Amino acid sequence: MTKNKNNSGWRENKWIRGAIPALLLHMSIGTVYCWSIFSQEIADYIGWSKGAAEWAFSFAIFFLGMSAAFLGHIVEKDIHRSSLIATICFSVGMAGTGLCIWYGGSYQHSLPVLLGIYLFYGFIMGIGLGTGYLSPVKTLMLWFEDRKGLATGLAVAGFGAAKAIASPIMTAMLTGLSVKKVNGVGDGVWKMFLILALAYFIMMFVGHLLLKKPAGWHEPSKTEKSPGMFEVIKSKPLATYVGIWLMFYLNITCGLALISQEKMIIKCIGLAASVGIISTVSAIFNAGGRLGFSAMADGMKDRNTVYKIIFVISIALTGTVMATKGIVNGEGNLFLIILVLALIFMVNAGYGGGFSNVPNLLSDHYGMSNISAIHGLTLSAWGFAGLTGNQLASWIVNHFGHWIDHDGIMVNPEGYQTVLYVTAVLYVLALFCSIFFVRPSEKALAAKEKKVG
Repeated sequence: MTKNKNNSGWRENKWIRGAIPALLLHMSIGTVYCWSIFSQEIADYIGWSKGAAEWAFSFAIFFLGMSAAFLGHIVEKDIHRSSLIATICFSVGMAGTGLCIWYGGSYQHSLPVLLGIYLFYGFIMGIGLGTGYLSPVKTLMLWFEDRKGLATGLAVAGFGAAKAIASPIMTAMLTGLSVKKVNGVGDGVWKMFLILALAYFIMMFVGHLLLKKPAGWHEPSKTEKSPGMFEVIKSKPLATYVGIWLMFYLNITCGLALISQEKMIIKCIGLAASVGIISTVSAIFNAGGRLGFSAMADGMKDRNTVYKIIFVISIALTGTVMATKGIVNGEGNLFLIILVLALIFMVNAGYGGGFSNVPNLLSDHYGMSNISAIHGLTLSAWGFAGLTGNQLASWIVNHFGHWIDHDGIMVNPEGYQTVLYVTAVLYVLALFCSIFFVRPSEKALAAKEKKVG
């Protein structure tokens, strides 16, 4: 396989053909993490509980992982087809969700409305998320061969930054588009979905048109014999792939468990008035972790070292907040407030960094020939974590500790503190996988031998 080094002209410019379309795609689909902004409004508008509506987000993350796993071979063969599938599914999913909410305003407590939201936001939009997430990754790695971590980190940072950018826009739209109230909620919620569906379709379609692999890059044709995805995986010790999948899954589960309770934890430590600002800062840390940790890994002999750093930092901060009972005792104590905020920010950064380093870690071990398919299979960990992370935290909070009135808001500080005991154990297991299962790649071993020699 070869790549033409001549990047003259916009048609062969790595920023126009790789970085910009990747950002357009990822900054669109990354708004899935804005769910908490409007989830209560959706639940109230259609007359269902927030817990029932919450499954739409869990399904979206699950089908993100599953579509990436099962459609990775399409991305491998044709990024134009996969990016178009992503554009259509994501925008149709958003528009369909808006129409279901609109209909639910007149027919509250309607099961078909709830199932319709699951279908559009969870299943259809989930397919758009999975194919959209995968489509630009290999292309970026080909354009930026010498700085793969920086390139993929830049795009995946767009996924993380989407929440920080879109959150204030969505908040303003929820209020500004509301003309009347239904069940105590403004009708701007369904209008917002329809408008954003069109806006994101335009952004993603432009990204789809611009996205292109470097001239001269040759993919194996159907007549050429090339090892399949599972054959490539089995060419290395199976424990290595299992270890990568498990530590990826555990890191996402821990991240979602804490992030899903982030707003309530902030209120527990007496910063209710600053929830919006802190959530935006945590989103910036999420995006910064995706870019920073992946760029850092470019200078390391073994990219797995980044995961060890992420897990050690997460364990240390989680353990410190556990030992000091920072969430329970944090209000009015500046030191404990700083500790809790440090935990929130660094878990967000590690959560993002875990995503951006996976494709490059996989390419170091298995090469580039099937990287989209292997990366897609690995993203199934994200899908399963989407079903376990949020739900695990919610179950713990509802079964441990006790609810108290905190300035008119019901919170469960001991419950949120208990979540940390579970995530601490999971982080330790993830570190164990990183140390004992994921062996150094041939590239890392060669670099080590060269240094010794």
